[in-house]
Amino acid sequence: MSKKSDTKYAILGVLTTGCRTGYAIKQLIDRSLNHFWKISYGQIYPVLKQLVDEGLATVTDSSQDGKPDKKEYFLTEKGVLELQTWLLAPIKDIPTEKNELLLKLFFSRHQTNDVTILHLNDYKEKLQERYNTYLNIEQSILLYSSDNEDAKFWLFTLDYGKRIAKSAIEWCNDTIDQLKEE
Repeated sequence: MSKKSDTKYAILGVLTTGCRTGYAIKQLIDRSLNHFWKISYGQIYPVLKQLVDEGLATVTDSSQDGKPDKKEYFLTEKGVLELQTWLLAPIKDIPTEKNELLLKLFFSRHQTNDVTILHLNDYKEKLQERYNTYLNIEQSILLYSSDNEDAKFWLFTLDYGKRIAKSAIEWCNDTIDQLKEE
């Protein structure tokens, strides 16, 4: 499936968490999915409109005191079935990662090892920041959402991110050590 159509399923899934407005959906995405599935604000509203047009969700206008009306979205039975059907479908392929560091490393014979090591150290620092973010998210889930029926699945995806970051940090260290030996 294309990333665009999978984004449809990401939004269907987010609607199961109790997020009802475009703003709430974006907030949840930024706190959770964004670490493995990027969705911009500009994608959310067209996908929500598509879901309504396809009968997978409904929309209602809710008035707010002193504020513009807000649109709230709810899954229909058809939407729940669509999400469940997608969840049952086998995964088509392993995604290909675009990674600027790896691209530069691939061509690094055209620069000094010192510059390559600088890139690797910078990358490692960014990975450590990401890992620390994952630890903070994990603590937040354990403290505030442990009773949520989705929490264990959130923690599974978070564990994946933590393991990938930790492994990449170790790879950076090994690669730096090899370059320093030359």
